[in-house]
Amino acid sequence: MTGLNDHLANVHLVDWHRVDWVLLDMDGTVLDLAFDNYFWRELVPARYAEKNGLEVDAARRELEPRFSAVQHTLPWYCTDHWTRETGINMAELKREIRTLIRPIPGVEEFLRMVQRSGRHLWIATNAHRDSWSLKLEHTGLGRYFEHVISSHDFGYPKEDRRFWEALREAYPFEPGRTLFADDSMPVLSSAQAYGIGQVIGIRKPDSGLPARPIPSMRSVETLAELAVTLADERRAPR
Repeated sequence: MTGLNDHLANVHLVDWHRVDWVLLDMDGTVLDLAFDNYFWRELVPARYAEKNGLEVDAARRELEPRFSAVQHTLPWYCTDHWTRETGINMAELKREIRTLIRPIPGVEEFLRMVQRSGRHLWIATNAHRDSWSLKLEHTGLGRYFEHVISSHDFGYPKEDRRFWEALREAYPFEPGRTLFADDSMPVLSSAQAYGIGQVIGIRKPDSGLPARPIPSMRSVETLAELAVTLADERRAPR
């Protein structure tokens, strides 16, 4: 558990005087990745096994190569793609277990603080509309965000520089005055290479799993740790 000393160590992690836009990933950054880990690692193999008369381990062996083949590409994040691949309605399956969707502890207070500061607050996600709309509706967090941008709107995942180019064309912003947080190293590297001014990794995207290192990148366990960096900020609202 993160202590006061850890929070104090992060006071200077973000230079808020150089931030006008805050772009946040959704799953694993704002929302607890425990939902998605359970969905893909447990529920989907179980339902696929049931549908095809397989043992669950056999279902996993069938599915894992399909998952690996498209990892970090747009189909990996597409509920329509996996509905076609498995014959299971992924959007309906997620809705079935929507009570398990929850924010990462402490993140909502951070969202409130950013919103009160007058900065632009956007979601930038690889999640398909079926997924992000359900999650933000269920948690009620959609009210904090000026825009929810999905990579499916542009045809490129966040790992691809073309996503950032398309995002800037559709929603003008200044990369150098932007803070972006995500739990995926390939996505963080892509944002940094594009020129996003301040990039922060999330080390504990799943509340049920230990934090993991994010090498060569500024990082926090959760966005709650960044709240202290805003606490004494005296930026006037727009």
